[in-house]
Amino acid sequence: MEKKIYVAGMFDDDTAGKVGAAVGGVAGVKSATANASKAQVLVDFDESVAGIEGAINAAIEANGVQVLG
Repeated sequence: MEKKIYVAGMFDDDTAGKVGAAVGGVAGVKSATANASKAQVLVDFDESVAGIEGAINAAIEANGVQVLG
């Protein structure tokens, strides 16, 4: 499943890189691309993995960025 997650606080490419790497490391995530200029993270993940959306949001917020939806 592919999903766009809008975020607040991702102001530069360095932060976007950290967010993308953190989300990419979540079990069940196939790919993750964070874009600071669009304030979003595009994630492709296996929705059958229990709790994956919560884990993705936690990985984003662990980098000081707020998930908006």
